[in-house]
Amino acid sequence: MLLVLDVGNTNTVLGVYDLGSEKDQGKLVAHWRVATIKTHTVDEYGVLFRNLFAFAKIAAEDVRGIIISSVVPSMDSTLREVCERYFHLKPLFIEPGIKTGMPVQYDNPQEVGADRIVNGVAAYEKFGGPCVVVDFGTATTFDAVSRKGEYMGGVIAPGIGISAQALFEHTARLPLVDIRRPAKLIGTNTVGSIQSGMFFGYLGLVDGILERLIGELGPDTKVVATGGLARLIGDNSRHIKTVDDLLTLDGLRIIWERNNASPKSKA
Repeated sequence: MLLVLDVGNTNTVLGVYDLGSEKDQGKLVAHWRVATIKTHTVDEYGVLFRNLFAFAKIAAEDVRGIIISSVVPSMDSTLREVCERYFHLKPLFIEPGIKTGMPVQYDNPQEVGADRIVNGVAAYEKFGGPCVVVDFGTATTFDAVSRKGEYMGGVIAPGIGISAQALFEHTARLPLVDIRRPAKLIGTNTVGSIQSGMFFGYLGLVDGILERLIGELGPDTKVVATGGLARLIGDNSRHIKTVDDLLTLDGLRIIWERNNASPKSKA
């Protein structure tokens, strides 16, 4: 089994892939989404991960490799120790020097979030290029991959959750509302009006940026969305044709395979 972890500012997504049997090789066996809690100790995360495995009836001893994409550097040492103490494995981190198979055209490649490269690798492998990945996380990122499979760069915007939180914190009488598509455009109460503004305003932001990216990359550009709110926005977008909830996990598996990762020796 291969354990993959995508550590974001708000959530951490875990997945387990079958590396063994020829029939199921590369199959995602189980996946979970948990809160990213920066104050958790090694043992708290270790117990959480082992409990998730037990619930899914997967033996932790069957894990033969671990790969991690993290945008929370302060947690890297904790996760490294979790892997070594509870799985007896040294994890492979997405960091400079790792083989991704994707040239990075950023001015400073070390500035690019690990998850953005992983998403680009997965999207190009699964859908070809040129393509754009829209990842709806704490921030919403738009990442462009060329026809040749080069990571070109992208666009970063505040996530819709951050926008809703900011509106709540900086106004005296407006409530924090559930983010969803409202029943009608013109709200007849405060909650409905906020939901309409958040949903249609953010949908306009997404489609506006995508329209410009497609204009630059070409009309045959594939657009794929992933992340927590990908389906809410993606199902209503003019330009998002594919929603892939597991894109980042698949990218981690692909990069693991590209690094010819044989079973790791015991730590």
